[in-house]
Amino acid sequence: MLQFQSPSRHIIKPLGHFLVLLMVILLSSCSVDAAPDGEKSTGAKTAVFAGGCFWCVEADFDKVGGVLDAVSGYSGGSAETANYKQVSYEETGHYEVVQVTYDPAQVSYRELVDYFWKTIDPTDPHGQFCDKGSSYRTAIFYASEEERREVENSLQDLQKTKPFEAEIVTEILATQPFYDAEPRHQNYYQRNPLRYKYYRNGCGRDKRLAELWGEK
Repeated sequence: MLQFQSPSRHIIKPLGHFLVLLMVILLSSCSVDAAPDGEKSTGAKTAVFAGGCFWCVEADFDKVGGVLDAVSGYSGGSAETANYKQVSYEETGHYEVVQVTYDPAQVSYRELVDYFWKTIDPTDPHGQFCDKGSSYRTAIFYASEEERREVENSLQDLQKTKPFEAEIVTEILATQPFYDAEPRHQNYYQRNPLRYKYYRNGCGRDKRLAELWGEK
């Protein structure tokens, strides 16, 4: 009588090993290629700018290629006073700022600084456009000596080419702790487009920018 060995030893078991190996390869590929939702590129950098109303600064930087995110917030004061009510109506030391996350492979820090000048009135020591007060003053925050030199070089070049006579008073400051603004202020121009346009036009921002820098 012929004896047949169970096929599981020679066929099913190797096949099982192959399937396990294939699953490991597929999972490894997924872990390399996929990133969790909201995760930034590992090469991304941040820069902080104060240009008056952070709704407008955020909207302006969102137009720049290579900018991955722009978050409204406060910088220059304490965590305890980093809220809209106190920053707007009290002398807390904060500036309304925007933290810009960008891909340096697409846009450089110097290019962001050069762009920023053209979105503000750098001649106003009291605020920006219709918003007056210390929290609305303009400033560029640098995070390293290299960035400080970039800002100063940009300013020197601007001094030679600016189309107005007034002095540039925008401050150049070392980076200080950044505090996110309240959720209702994030992406305000997208969530409330009509109110945002009414505010921006009523505040005279674009009209003044055209007077300073010429029509875009």
